[in-house]
Amino acid sequence: MSLSRDEVCPCTIFDDADIHGWTPGQDITVRLLRAIVAGCRAEPSLNGFYDGAAMTRQLESRIDIAIAVDTPEGLIVPVIRQVQQKSGDELRDDLNAIKQKTRERTVTPDEMKDFTFTLSNFGMMAGRYATPVVVPPTIAILGSGGIRHDVVPVLGGIETHRRIPLSLSFDHRCVTGGEACRFLAGVIEDLQRRS
Repeated sequence: MSLSRDEVCPCTIFDDADIHGWTPGQDITVRLLRAIVAGCRAEPSLNGFYDGAAMTRQLESRIDIAIAVDTPEGLIVPVIRQVQQKSGDELRDDLNAIKQKTRERTVTPDEMKDFTFTLSNFGMMAGRYATPVVVPPTIAILGSGGIRHDVVPVLGGIETHRRIPLSLSFDHRCVTGGEACRFLAGVIEDLQRRS
């Protein structure tokens, strides 16, 4: 936290993904992981590392996502590796394994390092938007708030739709607002697909 406070120039943008059209039975966390991959493909500049001393950014083709897991003993942040190469079922298996290891306190240090991006799925507990903290040397973190039923305008009237609030924090030293917006647009586009 001190490194983030001292070394990162944080900026956060907020938006919502309308998931009204989702087919039943969608796995929210798997969909968020897949959406981050889509965001990285739309705008690769947020996936990697920034060295503030050398003022260099190292972009990564691998997408290794750290997922913040709240436990009674504190926050544990294990990593799902090579997310871009995995199916939804494989990601769910990885998530289940991480949850079990987290509960049993058997996550190893190697399973919590060298991530290229972070997901904070805080909305599973409470909260709509946040300003998630970027962990150096990574560049960005996506926060997902609690799914809400919102009133939305539609042609000829209004409807209520399920929407996921999103908060994207990034290090503004190495990422422009345009890059961050393109990334978030890619995330939203993927989340708004039916399946």
